[in-house]
Amino acid sequence: MAVAAAAETSEASTAGLALAEANINWERLDKTRFHVIGAVLFTAQQGALHPTAVVKTRMQVAEGGFSHMSGFAVFRRILRSDGIPGIFRGFGTTAVGALPGRVLALTSLEVSKEMAFKYSEHLDMSEASRIAVANGIAGLVSSIFSSSYFVPLDVICQRLMVQGLPGMATYRGPFDVINKVVRTEGLRGLYRGFGVTMLTQSPATALWWSAYGGAQHAIWRCGSFVQYFLSI
Repeated sequence: MAVAAAAETSEASTAGLALAEANINWERLDKTRFHVIGAVLFTAQQGALHPTAVVKTRMQVAEGGFSHMSGFAVFRRILRSDGIPGIFRGFGTTAVGALPGRVLALTSLEVSKEMAFKYSEHLDMSEASRIAVANGIAGLVSSIFSSSYFVPLDVICQRLMVQGLPGMATYRGPFDVINKVVRTEGLRGLYRGFGVTMLTQSPATALWWSAYGGAQHAIWRCGSFVQYFLSI
């Protein structure tokens, strides 16, 4: 009887421990390190993947003459004609321009998650469901805020990636892209594809963060229970 009561007490304490440790309070977070480390990691990831983005964008432009070629053939053609700078065209704008967007995305994610936890305290939900819902809401809010920034940035970077191809305009830099797009297409030109991005990316982001939060909580619980039984 005493063992059963101890087990129940331990289960409650480990559940609370899992929630406390798996979800870092925004107010206690070292925001400088959080944003700096996040920016460095995201920039490194962008640098590794940017050549594939250039190849894909070139292939999607019919006037460029690359649409019938394979990805490797396009990659070799760009290297032959433009060298290494060719496969990293637009990377400077992407890397520097994405930094404020990453801060916006991470901040909105953590703040909205904290708020969702706060307002769901008195709801009749299990701890696992509460964590999954809070993370899902945070992912959705973060996607909405970040898309409002990243969609125009993507439009600018894509214009820089394809400049110089037949029928494509040339630009002196990202600000020249903004000036010409707004002058010829209006502000809507910078938000081309925004609706499709919201319909596809926002639900996917919410689902991803919800699954992440649930899995993280389950792992913490399992680890706490294993630690308890090993200590008996």
